[in-house]
Amino acid sequence: MRRSLAGVALAVTSMVALSFLIPLGALVMSLVKEQSVTAAEQRAAALAPVLTLTTDPSALRESAAGLDEAEHLVIHLPDAQSLGDSQAPVKLLERAQQGRESISQKTPGGWICLQPVVLPGDRVAVIENFVPDEELTRGVKASWAVMLLLAIGLVGGSVLVADRLGAKVVRSSKKLAQASHTLGQGNLDTRVEPMGPKELRDAGVAFNAMAHRMTELLAIERELVADLSHRLRTPLTALHLASERMAGTPESARVEAAVHALESELQAIIAAARTPLAVGPMGHGMRSAETGSIPQATAAGSTGPTGPSECPRSEVADVVRRRTAFWAVLAEQQDRACSLDLPQEPTAVSLSDDDIAAVVDALIGNVFSHTPPGTAFAVRVARTAQAVELVVEDSGPGIPEPDRALSRGSSTGSSGLGLDIARRAAAVTGGSMRIAHAPRGGAHITVVFALAPSLRSERGPRGSRRRAGWWPRKR
Repeated sequence: MRRSLAGVALAVTSMVALSFLIPLGALVMSLVKEQSVTAAEQRAAALAPVLTLTTDPSALRESAAGLDEAEHLVIHLPDAQSLGDSQAPVKLLERAQQGRESISQKTPGGWICLQPVVLPGDRVAVIENFVPDEELTRGVKASWAVMLLLAIGLVGGSVLVADRLGAKVVRSSKKLAQASHTLGQGNLDTRVEPMGPKELRDAGVAFNAMAHRMTELLAIERELVADLSHRLRTPLTALHLASERMAGTPESARVEAAVHALESELQAIIAAARTPLAVGPMGHGMRSAETGSIPQATAAGSTGPTGPSECPRSEVADVVRRRTAFWAVLAEQQDRACSLDLPQEPTAVSLSDDDIAAVVDALIGNVFSHTPPGTAFAVRVARTAQAVELVVEDSGPGIPEPDRALSRGSSTGSSGLGLDIARRAAAVTGGSMRIAHAPRGGAHITVVFALAPSLRSERGPRGSRRRAGWWPRKR
């Protein structure tokens, strides 16, 4: 932007300078020429009274010597005698003598002025004054040089002023852009000092107001989440009482364990919502309750401001094994065949156990929510050189519109939250998510997590996989 403003100033000032310099230069040359010719004509006219008094050559030479620039004065007497070296063409002399006409015109090498003087006896003498070309342009080049230097100074000054103004605008724009990027990366404490032109100062004030309002809205939203989660404690209490009344039955221990697990999840949600604002997806970049600072959320393989040692780390295979075992109990009750395939290689990624568990629960929960009882499903974890792939597939009806399924609330009969949770978790590590049709005929969902930075260069042995479990349907 600074270059653009400087270029505009250079172009405009140069055009203005040229529009004045060219006519002014021509005017200076014309004035110098006119002054030289006028001076020559005045010298010739000053010698005319002397001719009317005497035609003595010595007296005329003495009178001419008293005039300025007299070396080019020539007197043509009526008897064809010339006092001096004549530069005038013969035809012009004859024209001046015979026609008694004053002549002033350009000739080769300079300018000629002929002044006829009528003497007693009707005789005509001619006074000639020749002005050479160097006299016609004396001082013109110096005047042009001065004007050119002034023009260069004006152009340079305008460019310098434009560059300073542009630097101020660019500095303000850069600070506003940097603050926007920082705010977009999750630092909600980012503010900008309004500076620069009025429009940029207004933009800075509006940015600060937007950031402040955004922080307020997020805080209100988190309070609402905490309040809604807290309201679920009432039905949980009722479930506790119901499980106590079921004491002694085979299902009482299972119901009590499920209630305790649900209560733990709610407590975790309430605790997370009550903490200061989380500024990254999937819980990354949580504001420290002790320091109030906000570390930048980072993808897998990168380090935030606080260093790589504070990045979360989780073994995908272990979390998948635990969560699949939890869902296997419900799968057995609904007569669903469930298989699990895990690798032996390390599967560490830069996510917490809770984040991975949320992804597994979302994907398997979709199977139970959108397929009829008795529909089989499979969970598989695969390790590649750079990533860990979590695959959940089923033999249900499948997902008719995979692209729309990734948008919250756009799928018929589904909020889209589960798939969005999985997609965002993969994005945090630098991975991705794909939805396709499974060989079983149902949905085939693949979530790709980038490996933790310490495992990027490692490559597990091929074929070293283990079957972690398989739960057949009831007979």
